[in-house]
Parts: sequence; C-alpha cells; structure tokens
Amino acid sequence: MSIRKTDFIKGEYYHIYNRGNSKQKIFLDDKDRERFLKLLYLCNSKQRIDFRDDIVKKKINVWDFEKGESIVSIGAWVLMPNHFHLYLAQKTEARLPSGGAITDFLHRVLTAYSKYFNAKYHRTGSLFEDKFKSVHISKDNQARYLFSYIHLNPVKLINSKWKEQGIKEKNKTLNFLDSYKWSSYFDYLEIVRPEKRIINRINFLNCFKTRRDFQKEIFDWIKIKSDKNQ
Repeated sequence: MSIRKTDFIKGEYYHIYNRGNSKQKIFLDDKDRERFLKLLYLCNSKQRIDFRDDIVKKKINVWDFEKGESIVSIGAWVLMPNHFHLYLAQKTEARLPSGGAITDFLHRVLTAYSKYFNAKYHRTGSLFEDKFKSVHISKDNQARYLFSYIHLNPVKLINSKWKEQGIKEKNKTLNFLDSYKWSSYFDYLEIVRPEKRIINRINFLNCFKTRRDFQKEIFDWIKIKSDKNQ
C-alpha cells in the first residue's frame, strides 16, 4: 500500500473506505474479521504495538490491553466480504512515521492485516487497492446519512438491489441487522461486547444522543427508501 499524501484536518470528520484488490474478498471467515477489528483497536494508539510480540507471545487478551491515547476517533464501522467503511475524525495534527494521524492509522491497520492474511492463506502481493478512499464530511445531513449508510451496508448481503427496489420485507431486514455483528450497529444499540472499545461515541453524539435516536434514524431511513419504491 503506497503512502497517502493527503493532509487530514484535526477535528474534521471523514468517511474512509477501501476494498480488496480486483474486488477480491478480504475476509474469508470470522477469524479474519476478528483480527481486523482487533487491529482497528490496537493500531489506534500513539504506541507502536506488535500483535505477535505484545499480544500473542504474552498471551494477552487484545481487548484488555491498555494501548494508551488514541490518534483518531472512530464513530462507526462495518466489515463486508470485500471491503470496509469507517467514519472517523483525526485527533492530532502531529506528523507520524507514515504521515498524518489518519494516514498513519490506516497504514498500520492495512499493512498488519495484509501480512496476517497473506501468511494465513499462503499468498503474496497486494491485498487492498492501492490507496484507501476518503470523503470529507462537513455537513450534518452528510453525517446522518453516513451513519445510516454504514450500518445499512450489510442489507445488500440479503437483498443486493434494496437501494434501487426498496425493502419489501422490513421485519426480515431488521432481524438480519440485529444478527449482523460485524459493524458498530450493536454498539449504538448498547449491546455489551468487547468490540465497543473500538468506537468513541463521545465525539459523535451530535447526531445520536440515545439508542432510540439511533434506531429511529436507521428505521426511518429504511422506511423512506421503501416508500419511494412502492
């Protein structure tokens, strides 16, 4: 993965996403997804943490590891078979070894995950597309849409054309979202789990102050999209 030269601004919000090279799958099983989530947590630190030396060899539970001060605030995330989405803000403007805080964070995560994936599946070469993509989020309606977009992304796994054709089976869709644990959806429903340490809700409460606010936004968006296609 080449180093990105974009300078991100402290305190500003960004939609970050990337996918597998040639659209290949980057998560083949739950162990892969779990490793990526653990890297989202560990790499978000001013410390340089080596997964094998600092975690595996010392037999430490990742979620119990005190990684110190984070360099970005993560407000939402989702893992899909061949791509991922993040909604985050940069906490510092300091230049780190691989660039600004966001660039450094993503470089650490994607490099570490690529090494893990290539070793596990006995492959070589680039796992991800050359550079991660970013969109600056500057308006409230952008932010609200992004939260819905990220958390509704998994719906395409059961209905690939739901955006174009709408949702005809709302209960089935909501039940699926309630069972899909590979996003921060569970954390905004206040379900207790260790992965909640990935996100920092304090910096993202302008949109959703409570669980009900979050659910209403998601469910209303589903209803709007469905109604438009009836």
